[in-house]
Amino acid sequence: MKQFTDDLWTVMVGYYHSFVEVLPKLALALFLLFLFIFIARQIRRWLMPRLLRNSDDNLLTGFLADVGYWIALIIGVSVALGTLGLDGAVTKLLAGAGLSAFILGFALKDIGENFLAGILLAFKRPYKIGDLVESQGVKGRIIDMNLRETIIKTMDGKDVYIPNGGILKNPLYNYSVDDFLRLEFSVDLDNREDYKKAIPLIEQALRNTEGVLHDGNPQHEAVASVEETKSNALCMKVSFWIKSPEAEKESPAVKSKAIQNVLDALKQGGFSYAPQDSGAD
Repeated sequence: MKQFTDDLWTVMVGYYHSFVEVLPKLALALFLLFLFIFIARQIRRWLMPRLLRNSDDNLLTGFLADVGYWIALIIGVSVALGTLGLDGAVTKLLAGAGLSAFILGFALKDIGENFLAGILLAFKRPYKIGDLVESQGVKGRIIDMNLRETIIKTMDGKDVYIPNGGILKNPLYNYSVDDFLRLEFSVDLDNREDYKKAIPLIEQALRNTEGVLHDGNPQHEAVASVEETKSNALCMKVSFWIKSPEAEKESPAVKSKAIQNVLDALKQGGFSYAPQDSGAD
C-alpha cells in the first residue's frame, strides 16, 4: 500500500511540475486568445459602418463583417495553440473540421443548402428589404433576411419565413425593381356595338384617371382590345400601368377609379355593356 501511495505521489508531483512549467505558456495562450477575440469583434464593428457607406445591402455587409470576424478568430485559436506547442493539434483540428463539415453536409443537407443559397443571394441580390415580391405563391414585402431564410410580410399581415434555397430554385417576381405595375380588367360589350369606336373612348378614360401612367413610353400606354367573342358579347381586355412604391396600397384604388371612368365613358357614349369580375396581374 505504501508503494502505491509513493508512486501516486510521485505521479502527482510530476504533473504539478509539468503544470508549473507550462503555466506561463498557458497564460500567454489565453491572453492571446482573448486578445484575438477582442480584435475579431473590433474588426466586425469597424467593417460594418464602412461597408454600409458603399452599400445599403444589410445582408451582404453583415456577411462580409462576419467573415472578417471568423478569420481573425481562427487565426487567434491557431496562434494560441501554437504558443502551447500544439502545432500538430492545429493541423488535426483543421482536418477534423473539414471532415466534420463533410459529414454534417450530408446529415444537414437542407440547412447547408439554405445557408449556401443565402451566401449566393448575398452577392447576387435579386431583392432588398422593403421590396414587394412574390415567390412560391407568397406575395408581400421583404422585412428581413439572413443567411438561412427570407421573411416576407404578406398583404394580410402574416410573416412568412421562406428558406433561401426555395427562393434560389423557384421563380421570384420583384414588383419594386422599377415600381411599374400593370393592371387589367375586362368589359363585355354587346356584340352589335362598334368596338372600333369604343376603344378610343376607353383609352381616353384611362388617360384621364388619376394614377394611371401616361409618360410617353409606348410600353406603358393604356390599351384596350377585343380579347374574345361570345354569342352575345365582345369581351374587351383593358390594361394600363401605374408607378407606385406602395403598389399593394395604391393599385386597388387606382383600378377602381379606372373601371368606373371606363364604364361612365361607355355609358355616355351610348354603349351597352355588361361588367365582369376583374383581376390584376
